[in-house]
Amino acid sequence: MNITKALILVCVIATFTSASAQSQWRGPNRDGIYPETGLLKKWPAEGPKMLWSFDGLGIGMGSVAISKEKIFVTGIPDTLTSEGFLFKFDTGGKLLWKKSYGKDWTGIFPGARSTPTIVGDLIYLESGNGNVQCLKTENGEKVWSVDFFTDLQCDSVQFGFSESLLIDGDMLFCTPGGKANNIVALNRFTGKKIWSSTAFGEQATYTSPILVNHNGHRLLINLTASSILGLNADTGEMYWRIHQFQDNKIHANTPAYFDGKILVSSASRKDSSGLVLLQLSPDGKKADIVWRNKEFINLMEGFILRDGFLYGPGYLQPKWFCIDLNTGLTKYISKELGGGPVVYADGLFYCYAEKDGEMALADGNPDKFTIISKFKVPMGTAQHWAHPVISGQKLYLRHNEALMVYDLKN
Repeated sequence: MNITKALILVCVIATFTSASAQSQWRGPNRDGIYPETGLLKKWPAEGPKMLWSFDGLGIGMGSVAISKEKIFVTGIPDTLTSEGFLFKFDTGGKLLWKKSYGKDWTGIFPGARSTPTIVGDLIYLESGNGNVQCLKTENGEKVWSVDFFTDLQCDSVQFGFSESLLIDGDMLFCTPGGKANNIVALNRFTGKKIWSSTAFGEQATYTSPILVNHNGHRLLINLTASSILGLNADTGEMYWRIHQFQDNKIHANTPAYFDGKILVSSASRKDSSGLVLLQLSPDGKKADIVWRNKEFINLMEGFILRDGFLYGPGYLQPKWFCIDLNTGLTKYISKELGGGPVVYADGLFYCYAEKDGEMALADGNPDKFTIISKFKVPMGTAQHWAHPVISGQKLYLRHNEALMVYDLKN
């Protein structure tokens, strides 16, 4: 099967991954692709209509989670107390409640990081301080919590834990990064440990894992400080490890799976970094490098796979790449917009320029990348790092303390 045909099957394959989650990091399949249709194909000069906004979240870069007509997001309103809060809104923007979930990250680049995962009537989040919690969506009541330091003896990380938790069936997967409990599966109802893997024994990094069904074999794929790892999702047995370098041990892009292959992007031009494609063996117990592209420097902005090509931004550069997935060669680089988080819906790219604070609607194909519309994000301060979310024909855009919701209905 060629890559073009295989990519058509990505969504089908990915439905085996966290099929029970109503809302999670970067969309239903963790690939940045949202299944919305009937969206605007062009925006007014000032941008689509803003339906509502809220300017009191506090510092944070986590995206919203949406389920049953309710919106959830985390923030740290007061850095002096370091107390993190979970906010709950209705779809009209009314704040229903905010509940403290304890201390969150106020170290280097302070702010709430994790995007909550919602399954049924429970919401799961991980604080920058390494505390995993299960809360009730109805009232924010805590069901259980597990602390990476006291319960799992993790190693600390420089920029705070940033993983968005992965749920599959009754299992919750997380990455404390300790010597004994490096990658762990917990019972999502109780927080009790199901299995613990020593993996490669490295510190955690800032990426969020994926779970794939590869020829009937369930694999958990994630990164630690200098490794891409493949584990048996049911037992935690580590099958393989590929060395992947980044100067500050920052791996923040979620891996992608298609046609028996794993795609990983890190921001460094070292020989063992950049964009790398791995080929899995039929049973998933081995992985080999197919190619590397060291021209594509993408730290945490994500990328989109469409019809045999990768589309994605350069880190803090006005560069948007199109890369041939068969060869790993750069097809072209567009310089119309600054780099930043990217998602995709209804045939178009939604690009959030992290340096300039512009939100853009773009079209892309193997021949060219075209900016259709863009507007300046009007609210919020500091870094433009939160990934946009598209749900219910609305664009949810978070800029630090501000949440803005736009009408995308055509």
